[in-house]
Amino acid sequence: MTRKIRLGAFLPGGGQHVAAWRHPDSPSDGATSFAFHVQLAREAERGLFDAYFLADGLAVSFGGGMEGGNAKVAGFEPVTLFSALSPLTKNIGFIATASTTYEEPYNLARKFASLDLISDGRAGWNVVTTATEAAAHNFNLDQQHPHAHRYRRAAEHVDVVKKLWDSFEDDAFLRDKKSGRFFHEGKLHLTDHRGEHFRVKGPLNVSRSPQGHPVIVQAGQSEDGRGLAAATAEVIFTAHQRLDTAQEFYRDIKARARGLGRDPSHILVMPGVSPFVGRTLDEAREKYDRLTSLILPEDGISLLNGLTGGTLDLKGYDLDGPLPPAPPTEGMKSRQALIRQIADENNFTIRQLYQWVASARGHFTIVGTPESIVDTLQEWFENEAADGFNILPPWLPTGLTDFVDLVIPELQRRGLFRTAYEGRTLRENLGLPLPTNRHALSRSASHAAE
Repeated sequence: MTRKIRLGAFLPGGGQHVAAWRHPDSPSDGATSFAFHVQLAREAERGLFDAYFLADGLAVSFGGGMEGGNAKVAGFEPVTLFSALSPLTKNIGFIATASTTYEEPYNLARKFASLDLISDGRAGWNVVTTATEAAAHNFNLDQQHPHAHRYRRAAEHVDVVKKLWDSFEDDAFLRDKKSGRFFHEGKLHLTDHRGEHFRVKGPLNVSRSPQGHPVIVQAGQSEDGRGLAAATAEVIFTAHQRLDTAQEFYRDIKARARGLGRDPSHILVMPGVSPFVGRTLDEAREKYDRLTSLILPEDGISLLNGLTGGTLDLKGYDLDGPLPPAPPTEGMKSRQALIRQIADENNFTIRQLYQWVASARGHFTIVGTPESIVDTLQEWFENEAADGFNILPPWLPTGLTDFVDLVIPELQRRGLFRTAYEGRTLRENLGLPLPTNRHALSRSASHAAE
């Protein structure tokens, strides 16, 4: 099959842009409106997106939340939301974020395995380590764990979850009413994990789904994040402003995966892109300018504070002056570095910086026509920078509809994107292999050796 671009739809109900909820086209209660999320899921499925992607936090969000200007201040827990959305859709996948720092492997494995069954194999887990002091304060901690500690725990956490997902082999359930045997006892396996962070006996009390287990997604870009992604991820959500940095990340991840004995083609790198689409360039710029004009300065300052680690106090600084140095923190180190890079390379003032990152928080913002936007996506896709993209519409629903109605047809015209879903599961549509149960694999290897 000819290689195709994969697309995720990043659709927080309140919109991606810090001022999205203020746009006349957007519902002011979209973040907590289930009906609106149903509309978004169906619109993304109309556009043949691979998955509906949701980030999540475990505290009131930065970016204007504390000042009262941001719809991200409150929303739905993603697995709960996706469990309700999945019966109302047919093909689109659901990638939910959950934390390895503040969730136990057994509970996490159980709820994602359940979502995978409910959706008939359309679930994905976005693995995050949760990098905010605010979240730490909600989980019995005075400060968050160091960056390296969080990633060591994350690596072990993912390992335990995957072991739990292998508790039942694919054909373990007999459900034979005549004999009375419900399952094959020899195809149910204990986990028996003892490690630095976790002790888990198992087995998991949820069976495997049609896609084996949920797709594993990861978004770290630091050295520790790249290591975790290369070892465990099947989809990687990444942030880049330039082709050359995207290529460096892409090639590095593929090389690391190959060195670990993994097939690099089974790891999809999907940078985030926030598109302002217009039938003309002037129309696209007008859309960008209109949304930018709705940003409250205090929300822009709060956004920059959160993205630079939560310790940068900009009160008293001239908004039309340069961004001052930010002390390093144990938060999202790669994103802190990226924000500094954006400011320095573009010689942005504080105001210009928060205006630019307001729509995508460090991901690539493109303002243009369908043809120019697809030119950029095609260049990245064909030059070892991306296997696909996570699309972050700046405001909803119009930003998503613009992409579906204007950009998707141009991608299809060039033969870069599907015209129909390939299958029913998320793995089938992403072109990822069905994971073999480790116990069945071990038994097959033993038989082959005899």
